Amino acid sequence: MSSQKVVNHNYSKRSEPTEGFKTLESFYPFYLGEHCNRTNRRLHVLGTSISILLFILAIKQLKPKLVLAGIVQVFFYLQKQLRGREINKNSRNSKPATFRYPIWSFICDLRMWKEIVSAQRAF
Repeated sequence: MSSQKVVNHNYSKRSEPTEGFKTLESFYPFYLGEHCNRTNRRLHVLGTSISILLFILAIKQLKPKLVLAGIVQVFFYLQKQLRGREINKNSRNSKPATFRYPIWSFICDLRMWKEIVSAQRAF
């Protein structure tokens, strides 16, 4: 693992402020806490890797099937999020953080992926 410091290196759970997050930097430790389960995190990294690969291949080869595969992957991702919302509907925030902070979640997906594949963060 790299000696470079990363935030929330042990993926500890963080609570969401009642007023919500104001910056990406304050959201990222919370996002990491939401990925404290090792299996969840590994599946997330695998899914992000597949998405990046499909995106690159779709652009390089202009293959409609790869574009379709990306769309199907997004569909299943959203379906998973909706199921999680149904399970957690009694919680304070029934909407997953991905839906409350979609752009930040996407950026954090890529940031966590980069930190893991570059060995800055535990896998």
